[in-house]
Amino acid sequence: MFPWGLTFRFLKELAIGLWLFSPLLFALVLGILLLGYLAGKDEGWSPPDSFYWAFVTATTVGYGDFRPTRRKSRVIAVLIAVLGLLTTGIIIALGVLAATKAWNRS
Repeated sequence: MFPWGLTFRFLKELAIGLWLFSPLLFALVLGILLLGYLAGKDEGWSPPDSFYWAFVTATTVGYGDFRPTRRKSRVIAVLIAVLGLLTTGIIIALGVLAATKAWNRS
């Protein structure tokens, strides 16, 4: 039988963690988007292309379809990547904490 109770406890703990850290996560994502917009403006990209590039860079996927050519944009790309890693790390840590709390209550 599938342990639905454990799953629901995990999801509840994860939702609580995400709620508590939502201001920080929101600030990090906003920073990524603003930096992406600045780099895109410098490179001559449209805003949707700039936000797409920022998302792809922040998640460290890096398809290469948009590539910064100016020094300022490259520095911004590094900052976006660091903010993306920080955001991902926080979300993973919240998931581990939620799993630990859910498991300990079972």
